[in-house]
Amino acid sequence: MEACSAAHYWARKLRALGHEVRLIAPQFAAPYRKGGKHVKNDRLDAEAICEAASRPHMRFVAVKTPDQQNVLVLHRMRIGFVEERTALVNRLRGELVEFGVFLPQGIDAFRTHFVEALEDGATELNGVARTALLRGWEHLQALDQQIAWCDAEVATQVKHDGNAQRAMTVIGIGPLTASAAVATVGDARAFKNGRQFSAWLGSVPKQASSGGKNRLGRITKQGNTYLRTLLFQGARSAVTTAHRRTDRLSRWIVQLQARVGWYRTLVAVVNKHARILWAILAKGERFDPSYMPTRPAPTGP
Repeated sequence: MEACSAAHYWARKLRALGHEVRLIAPQFAAPYRKGGKHVKNDRLDAEAICEAASRPHMRFVAVKTPDQQNVLVLHRMRIGFVEERTALVNRLRGELVEFGVFLPQGIDAFRTHFVEALEDGATELNGVARTALLRGWEHLQALDQQIAWCDAEVATQVKHDGNAQRAMTVIGIGPLTASAAVATVGDARAFKNGRQFSAWLGSVPKQASSGGKNRLGRITKQGNTYLRTLLFQGARSAVTTAHRRTDRLSRWIVQLQARVGWYRTLVAVVNKHARILWAILAKGERFDPSYMPTRPAPTGP
């Protein structure tokens, strides 16, 4: 089946009936549809899915368990509240600008100065406009409470998850990222190695290679956008505080930043974190910041 809405639910139901279920990502099935993106109907979709599933090297989507999807509900509700809060802050700030009231950038600065600006009698705001903006302020506080509740629930869930606890030992990965990684990935053994897992996240360079010449561009940004965003946020923390630590990984981050700059170091740390996460989730290993890889001894004369 195509991995679309409710696909994981139906996959579990069909497996319970004894069927072997394979989910195909829509972007892998679309190239096999006759007519391309210009012609689409159920018959052509079914034919394209069957054709794609018959390819020997086709990649399939792992079926998520109910526990995984229950945890992801928390994350999706939280990110929805965060996006709604950002839009609300921009709306309130924009309305004040129309009356010559300019607030500093940043949500913390907005919280500090908004009520003061609203109560300033020197502005052209009338009573109705002030009341409307005040109701927006109350909605903002309600969204803060919803986000705080989601964070608390995620923290509680992480305490009872061994994989998430091991993931949190990585520098720059907190409860939110650990919970999202465990719930999104599920069985990390579906990936052959950490490099494949990092490519699935979209944190590797986009290739335009031909004729034996390697041309690497920006990262592909394919895969799970939410998890990749959390990893980038954690990598920012790890890069910013690396100079305070003396372990091998932090020394590598400091040296790399001095050589290639902030942004390339950030991408490299995300790639490194993704590979470490794969080792933790697939092999059950624990993170060691001073780990030194050992190479096998050469054989032969």
